[in-house]
Amino acid sequence: MVKELTCISCPLGCPLKVELNEQGAVVSVTGNTCKRGEEYGKKEVTAPTRTVTSTIRVEGAKAPVTSVRTKTDIPKEKIFACMEEIRKAVIKAPVHIGDVVIKNVAGTGVDVTATKAAE
Repeated sequence: MVKELTCISCPLGCPLKVELNEQGAVVSVTGNTCKRGEEYGKKEVTAPTRTVTSTIRVEGAKAPVTSVRTKTDIPKEKIFACMEEIRKAVIKAPVHIGDVVIKNVAGTGVDVTATKAAE
């Protein structure tokens, strides 16, 4: 089986072909122009992950929301659960860049951190 993907590891957007054996293991990755593309192709067909970016409500700040993101990638199938927790959360000002605003989001073991200060 061959899966065709577009690499998102860098701005080039290489067209990848990932060949899988009958057990679903990666046999080869072609079309990439760098090592990151090969790694992305393997990861995307076996255990896809994404970084989530959004905004969270802030009480007592000049602006009603501030930007946040997951500290690292989370499993792709957990994105909706992650966004649900972010949508429900309300934090109190002041907030500094790097502050953890949600610990262990959606049971992923990954924290959500502020990417903009809110005072």
